[in-house]
Amino acid sequence: MVLLCIAGSLGAVRWLGALGELGSQAGWTGSGRTAGHEAGVLRLWGADPVTLDPALVTDAHSAEYVIEIFSGLVALDEGLNVVPDIAERWEVSADGCTYTFKLRTGVCFHDGREVTARDFKYSLERACDPVLGSPVAQTYLGDIVGARSMIRGEADEIEGIRVLGDDALEMTIDSPKAYFLSKLTYSTAFVVDRENVQNDGAGWTEKPNGSGPFVLDERDGKRIVLLRNEHYYDDLPSVKRVEYTLGDGDPMSMYEDGLLDVVEVGIGDIERVRDPSNPLHADLMVVPQLNVHYLGMNALLKPFDDIKVRQAFACAVDRQKLATVVLKDTVVAAWAILPPALRVGEREGYGLGFDPVRAKQLLDDSSYGGAEELPSIVLHLGGDSGILPRTVEALLAMFRENLGVDVSVEEAAWSVFLQDVQEGRCQMFSLGWMGDYPDPQDFLDVLFHSQSVNNHTRYENARVDRYLEEARVEPDREERRDLYRKAEEIIVAEAAWVPLWHSNRHLLAKPYVRGVIHAATVVPWLRHVEFQDW
Repeated sequence: MVLLCIAGSLGAVRWLGALGELGSQAGWTGSGRTAGHEAGVLRLWGADPVTLDPALVTDAHSAEYVIEIFSGLVALDEGLNVVPDIAERWEVSADGCTYTFKLRTGVCFHDGREVTARDFKYSLERACDPVLGSPVAQTYLGDIVGARSMIRGEADEIEGIRVLGDDALEMTIDSPKAYFLSKLTYSTAFVVDRENVQNDGAGWTEKPNGSGPFVLDERDGKRIVLLRNEHYYDDLPSVKRVEYTLGDGDPMSMYEDGLLDVVEVGIGDIERVRDPSNPLHADLMVVPQLNVHYLGMNALLKPFDDIKVRQAFACAVDRQKLATVVLKDTVVAAWAILPPALRVGEREGYGLGFDPVRAKQLLDDSSYGGAEELPSIVLHLGGDSGILPRTVEALLAMFRENLGVDVSVEEAAWSVFLQDVQEGRCQMFSLGWMGDYPDPQDFLDVLFHSQSVNNHTRYENARVDRYLEEARVEPDREERRDLYRKAEEIIVAEAAWVPLWHSNRHLLAKPYVRGVIHAATVVPWLRHVEFQDW
């Protein structure tokens, strides 16, 4: 699960950049590098992660680092296909319920100790230990027989995990599921070093002994530095050192001044970067993302306990205007939950498109009898800048104009905001969801099944639950798509969310940087980077 903070451009706070002019070309080498740029060093803009514990990751900021420091049995490649990682191969039983993984020999933690199947068993059971309290263990490991019992504190180990030797691990799941291997690419299934975790206590992630291609060398709130893992089992990365600057300065200006090698483009810069006559245009890459940004409305909190109020807010939002005018066509307007690459429905809006007349009528027909009788409504945001993103300003204006409702805003630090959302304390909130793997289950089931720990709006519908449960085990691809279509239609029509947009990632990379992964979600990519003409 990767949560994204809604912001004025592409959805994550770290991507925003103020409008800047082209930097000076003084000091540039013939290859486009600035004088003094150390060979083998990749310089990026980053955000301070909420956590570096693989079992606790719930946001994109944290995931970016964790997938480089740690490894799992399997991983996603650039095309979002499941590929071998520490497991060199696997077999699946005839009934589709038992997976036997053969581990590579010679795979080591950063300190040189070899990774074994027992390390994986420890790591998976640690993630499910109720003492740790992982908010994502049930979502990504709950299919393994006995995992839910351990999460509930009813067992001391996971029944469905067996060590068959140092290099062999067996997992049994509760029923055949086409997406199970994909779930193991999420960081809850990554291997951690028992001695590192137990000996270093709560501070073990300050010097995590992972097994990924990079080692955490420095983290001080202003920058994060990763070093190449010299014990990495595969080809060593060309990048020797990765330096992330955390929130100090303007990333676009730093890119133009030759201080960053790769950067996201914010709304303030998008028009000039799109201009073919601008030198930056040659560096631009645009990648559709497997995500959706949305407004969540807590169905257990007034006034969103009334379906007509939720529907009224959905009809009051002009999503096309948000995408085209406010976000300058950097995104695609969302009329449903699933991003275009996974779309299963055909009817745009499922009956809740932009319709201000109907919006006011729905409020009048609600149990509250109109806008004047609604309780106060607060929109919760993650971030403490004190400056409202332009998307939020536009939404507030739409609620005022199309509903006659003034909505106030409360900001909290990103980590505090996430906790409030997860614990159901937010009446209305803005977030984004980045898919972890390309399957409708990772959106519709994970986010809207009534028993899902990630159902942050507390939405509940028995028919939706039934469709989603049937889709989990349906072997026929078209039948499965139809079940998801039925579920999505109900979810959108009942306004469990107000879907807003799907992002396109706008990225600038210096011409001497090769191998930047153009993936639709968060995947390991730093080890593929190469430098040209050093």
